[in-house]
Amino acid sequence: MNPENPTTTPRIPVLIAGGGTCGLAAACELLRLGVPVRVLEAEAEPNKGSRAILLWPLGLDVLRHLGLYEEAVRRGLPLRALVYHLDGGRRLRSEIGAENQALLLPQDRTSALLEEELVRLGGRVERSVRVTDVTSDGETVTVKAQGPDGSELIEADWLIGADGIGSAVRQSLGVDFPGSSLPTTYLAAEGLIDGEAERGAVHYFLRSTGPMVYAPLSGEITRLGTPIAPDTPVTAETVQKLLDLRGPGGLQVRELHTLNTFGSQERIAVALRTGRTFLVGDAAHAHSPIGGQGLNLGLQDVHNLAWKLAGVIAGRLDPAVLDTYDTERRYAAQQTVGSTGRFTKMFTLGPKAARARNAGWRLLEATGVLRRRLIPLLAGWRV
Repeated sequence: MNPENPTTTPRIPVLIAGGGTCGLAAACELLRLGVPVRVLEAEAEPNKGSRAILLWPLGLDVLRHLGLYEEAVRRGLPLRALVYHLDGGRRLRSEIGAENQALLLPQDRTSALLEEELVRLGGRVERSVRVTDVTSDGETVTVKAQGPDGSELIEADWLIGADGIGSAVRQSLGVDFPGSSLPTTYLAAEGLIDGEAERGAVHYFLRSTGPMVYAPLSGEITRLGTPIAPDTPVTAETVQKLLDLRGPGGLQVRELHTLNTFGSQERIAVALRTGRTFLVGDAAHAHSPIGGQGLNLGLQDVHNLAWKLAGVIAGRLDPAVLDTYDTERRYAAQQTVGSTGRFTKMFTLGPKAARARNAGWRLLEATGVLRRRLIPLLAGWRV
């Protein structure tokens, strides 16, 4: 097939660019509401590894709405507490509580669950299909896509860009993505680590030797993340040294399945809606991973949009309702970018400032303020 003479396919109601977690959730929500969709994904295979590991109440509500909550709980591990480990062996423990219910579920399992539901609903992910251009005449969105069989022009009534932080949809539309890259480099490791660590808890080691997040997941898998200097060797030996230096002691790396580094950014697209196109998830906003907010924010984008879009397509709602998407989700994104930025600054303090922070946290925990304010904030009730 000649890429300069692409085939044209019949017009569809909704095209979703991106077959990750948010794109899958959008497809499932719309199909359940009777709206036909196509889902295009540039990658040939689903992403592996945990990436996001925490689903807070509002993210879980999306799975509950799709009838997937019980299966998600079966595949995950309920989060009971956040445990803060300070110098001198001191610990602060904040119980999550039923009202802030959360689930430790690696993102690849969340995506797998959603893709199974997508297939059950009659949909599928078209993989190795990359969006190369987006145009709109005000009545139709036309997407040019490149796949294994050549180039294709796809006409759709509506387009959802769920194609990640490097969104081809956002770039094709010329939508600016202002903000900045954060200076910290993080090492992420996942695999089998022997030693005692409470399960059903996320452990924050906030010591003068440096911070680390340590989270036992379902099965025997553990995920850890810690800031490192950019020139640090990314090896199992480095992970062990950092565990010994920053962790509780007595932990031994047996086998690592994932080992990499990543940075983070703080950005929000200047327009979350452009005509008949909407941006969701990382295509719309980016922020620090501290606090486990990203996937929850993206799933709520999807939930906010899907019922409105389905109502407009069915003629039940005035199209003006779609204007509320940008306003409502921009506010949520701004709140999340701000709060995760503050968490990151507290998490990455130097030794002297860290001692002052820890003294303050001990007071907040003793008076109950830490649980009353921090946990609901992480749970999404204050966004």
